[in-house]
Amino acid sequence: MQDDLFGTPPAPPLPQTTIPRDEALLPATVRRRSSDVQPVAMDESTRTLAARLNPRIRLGASTWSYPGWAGIVWDEGPTSEALLAKNGLTAYAQHPLLRCVGIDRSFYRPLTEGQYARYAGQVPDDFRFVVKAPALVTDALVRGEQGQGRQPNTAFLDPVLATQEFITPALAGLGDKVGALVFQLSPLPFSQLQRLPLLLERLRALLRALPDVRGATPDGVVAVEVRDPEWLSPAIAPQLAAVLKETGATYCLGLHAKMPRLAEQLPLLRALWPGPMVCRWNLNPLHGAYGYEDAQRSYEPYDRIHDVDAETRALIVRTVRGVTGAGQNAYVTISNKAEGCAPLSARALAEGLATAPVAG
Repeated sequence: MQDDLFGTPPAPPLPQTTIPRDEALLPATVRRRSSDVQPVAMDESTRTLAARLNPRIRLGASTWSYPGWAGIVWDEGPTSEALLAKNGLTAYAQHPLLRCVGIDRSFYRPLTEGQYARYAGQVPDDFRFVVKAPALVTDALVRGEQGQGRQPNTAFLDPVLATQEFITPALAGLGDKVGALVFQLSPLPFSQLQRLPLLLERLRALLRALPDVRGATPDGVVAVEVRDPEWLSPAIAPQLAAVLKETGATYCLGLHAKMPRLAEQLPLLRALWPGPMVCRWNLNPLHGAYGYEDAQRSYEPYDRIHDVDAETRALIVRTVRGVTGAGQNAYVTISNKAEGCAPLSARALAEGLATAPVAG
């Protein structure tokens, strides 16, 4: 029996989909060019594991340009970060356990329809993208090169810019391969944190003005991620849930040391039920709220698991099983900073999901 975390009625029958990839994406037996990126030869146990997963489960990494994944995602041939960023997505998408990926570069500069279309053209039809909205509309401050806030951002939560610079080109370029379009609200200055009810009204206006992502795509959803725990306070969380439910958006579980642990974020997801799950597993809490650099130094070249986060693994597995067992989609993207190697963390989650749940 599937875990039912949300007390929902029986799910509709699962779609009869399969894991095999488009034959056109399989590596050809030709001489390798210097610009080629070949996938690692996949063992039968990995394919069998993937076939056992509910097809609504989509696990993946937050991006894909890591040479340290040689022998895990890529073959052992020479690769560079630049080469993988340009040509590695096709090989990544052939890994049967990696059925989605994050696009984070869109946070730093808006992407064009053509750039999104190029990504879409490198992956099979059953692949999905989790894309971050540009900081242009999600950061309350205009920041300098070192990340320091310089002045208020007059475009913060601007619905016109959000549509023009993010939603419209993403929908046009990615098409049916849209998974979650994520508005990650950056940490707010103290003055803004004191006015969260006013910001909620601005967020409502933004979300109501966006094109209908759910109606335009088979699996797409708009999600909101926050980076200040004040959003989850008893006074604000119900208001945030009401805004998201009214506008057809969902909450993105942001697993970052600046935020409460997953168990404390799940009540907000339950308040939006029924609906999909979007989770971005970003940083191991061992490194603290400002520990990205520490995690990078500890974990590079991201070729193995360093610090198992057993609590997070177990709760992600339980939640994904409950959500997808009730007929909803689940997207989980993983950073190398979560445990040391995103593809191996994805495999660990897959192994947990493929195991029958313990009674009680």
